Amino acid sequence: MLVELTVENLLLIEHAQLRLAPGLNILTGETGAGKTVLAHALDLLLGGRARTGIVRPRAPEVYVEGIFELPEHLREELGERLPARAREEGEIVLARRVGADGRTRAYIGGRSATVAELRDVAMRLISFYGQHEHHRLTLAGGQLAILDARCGPEQAARLRACAAAHDETVRLRGELAQREELARARDLELELLRHELAEIDAAAIEEAEYERLRGARERLRRLDALCGAAAGAHRALAPEAAEELGALALLGAGVASLESAGGVDERLDGLCERLRGVSVEAEDLAGELRDYAEGLIEQDGSLEEVEERLAACERLVRKHGGTIAALLEHAARARERAAALESAEHELARAQSELAAAQAELQAHAGELREVREREAPRLARAVREQLAALAMAEADFEVALSAMEPGPSGADAVELMIAPNRGVPAGPLREIASGGELSRVMLAVIVAGAGEDAKAAGSRGRGRRDPRTDVPATVVFDEIDAGIGGHTARAVGERLRALARERQVICITHLPQIASLGERHFAVVKDAAADPARATVAELHEPEVVSELVRMLGGEEGDGGALRHARELRRAA
Repeated sequence: MLVELTVENLLLIEHAQLRLAPGLNILTGETGAGKTVLAHALDLLLGGRARTGIVRPRAPEVYVEGIFELPEHLREELGERLPARAREEGEIVLARRVGADGRTRAYIGGRSATVAELRDVAMRLISFYGQHEHHRLTLAGGQLAILDARCGPEQAARLRACAAAHDETVRLRGELAQREELARARDLELELLRHELAEIDAAAIEEAEYERLRGARERLRRLDALCGAAAGAHRALAPEAAEELGALALLGAGVASLESAGGVDERLDGLCERLRGVSVEAEDLAGELRDYAEGLIEQDGSLEEVEERLAACERLVRKHGGTIAALLEHAARARERAAALESAEHELARAQSELAAAQAELQAHAGELREVREREAPRLARAVREQLAALAMAEADFEVALSAMEPGPSGADAVELMIAPNRGVPAGPLREIASGGELSRVMLAVIVAGAGEDAKAAGSRGRGRRDPRTDVPATVVFDEIDAGIGGHTARAVGERLRALARERQVICITHLPQIASLGERHFAVVKDAAADPARATVAELHEPEVVSELVRMLGGEEGDGGALRHARELRRAA
């Protein structure tokens, strides 16, 4: 239960402190006085978005604080997430600060927290139904959520499992689409890769061979010059003509001359030995020059052969990177890609199999959800019809229609709330048929029906105890949910709110005297337009003041005896 609400510097409200009671708490005021400011304050406590411009002019920040009684089951459920004092005393303080610069801070039990953490705790303590909340009934997703909320806490687990299966199905569909695209391009690309690899493999080129061939080409292109140079050097050493005297003959003669004086002077003997070595080296060199000239063509082959081999290699090099290293790297990538393409058929079959399994799992989860929904839909319809009868819609027929759809995160069911406001009129979708006032009453009927189910469940478990898995927040806030109704219907709505207040603390922001007269505690918002800036104050009303406020709400002026009598009758009837 919300024990106390404090609001500072929020729009029109400079400071307000409300001490709330169990049962039905009423909040009224002139249009524009600032009633919805308090609704916004509660929304901030629920982790709602802080809109720009909400800080009162010349104030540093907005501050909203709520003191809540903490039910035993929530103390156990939240455990260490709560301050020790809150666990011990059974009371918790939630707060929110919003600076003029837009920065926001949240607090749980005096400790700093994230807005998400504040929201998680607050939503277990309070439910908020704003001015346009009943329009959620016209949305397909909202209607499905209403039905699922009636299906118990296990339905939330089923929904999570179904959403996970749907996510996996979507992922596998994407993977399968990629595999199918790969398979379509597989043949053409694989043929190209195989052709390229065949060319590269046929060339069988390596870096060392490539460099050798380039050297051979240069030698063969200058073959005549090389042969001429070697032959000329050979002739200088050992000419073929007998009449020519070559270097070898001259060296031989020199050695013979030195040998003729051998054994006399050691130094000369040494010089003779060195000359003999030169003669031997020259003879070897002459033989190598002869062999070089004779073997040049045999060593490198023909220039035509070398040019042809190099042309094939250089074409591949130019085509695939400009170097032998780039060519070999391209070949490695091509082999890897070809292997992937060759295995594409197997991967496609695997992806198809996995997708089929995931779709089967999704269908199974959707089937579990449908089974529970089909069981609960007529119960919800019956409970809402009972509540509508008490809300001046006794002739109305209400149904919860289920239809099949493609499986999604929430299963394979579409929910349509159907209503026939008057007897003899065919039922149609709520969003097409119901007026604004009827939507408000249907919304209230759904809420009260849900609370009634929870109360029955609580009673079956023992007085004063509720199951934390099925309990809804103990405080329910309605911000002008009575829009679009009046007269006896308004009184009927008030009675339903009061019935709900027997099980929950209800805070109702209303403009209808029929509803306001039923409150157990009444607060009025008054705007002082003469202040600069304009200021709204919130005051708790006592009995004479409640009657005066009802007179104002009835449109009566001060001293209007008829309005005063009507107001007193409303209070007596309450």
